[in-house]
Amino acid sequence: MILECPECSTRYLVPDSAIGTEGRTVRCANCRHSWFQDPPPPEPEPAPPPAPPVAEPAVESAPPTTIDDETDRPAFLEPAAIPSPRAAAMPESVLPAPDYDAFAHRPPHRPRRNTSKRWTVIAVLAGLLMIVGVAAIVFLGAPGLLAKIGLPIGAQESPLRLKDNPIERRELDNGSELFAVSGQVSNPSSERQRVPDIRAELRDAQGRIVYSWTITPQQRTLNPGGTIDFNSAKLDVPKNSKRLELSFAGEAAN
Repeated sequence: MILECPECSTRYLVPDSAIGTEGRTVRCANCRHSWFQDPPPPEPEPAPPPAPPVAEPAVESAPPTTIDDETDRPAFLEPAAIPSPRAAAMPESVLPAPDYDAFAHRPPHRPRRNTSKRWTVIAVLAGLLMIVGVAAIVFLGAPGLLAKIGLPIGAQESPLRLKDNPIERRELDNGSELFAVSGQVSNPSSERQRVPDIRAELRDAQGRIVYSWTITPQQRTLNPGGTIDFNSAKLDVPKNSKRLELSFAGEAAN
């Protein structure tokens, strides 16, 4: 069966079985045009055999008539020119072509994943978790831990009071200098108070901190009107230290 593209007139030679008895949609490999190809017309039923001749009386035969071979010979139509395999290839597929609409809705373009944006979101979430953790430590009460990592615990001042004794500073036999600090923590309030760590800071003549450390109290709670003593000693503190300041961890030094 010969198929001809209605757009570019390219011809294809395909078997009849490829089109089927109901026809199907095909597509031109040259111009990509699709059309519905009707099935080939059914072959005519064979003519019934002729009836046997009836015997007739013999007649005198007439002399045969000569027939011109050139004029009475039946004409044979030349087959349609079929493009060579190189000129026109077989159709890409005899299967039904997919329906395509240039104006049909297309799914939105799926953007590529932005790696930097994903890391930014992770960093923001990590920061929020850190803030929540610090807030939990502050409100649940861990001033000593926050003081060690250098974080403030809030602006609320402790009702406890600090009283320091005179500083003891002497040279040892091995040549090192001992710097001893002692004092007392009192609770003048009417409620039981939690005792935070004590922060000791040494400052030079210009008020700059040259050395600091944390003193852990002997107990963590103090009854109303109660007092506890504290003491701490360090070796070889900076020589330019001129002033000692004591404060509770998380509070500004007085």
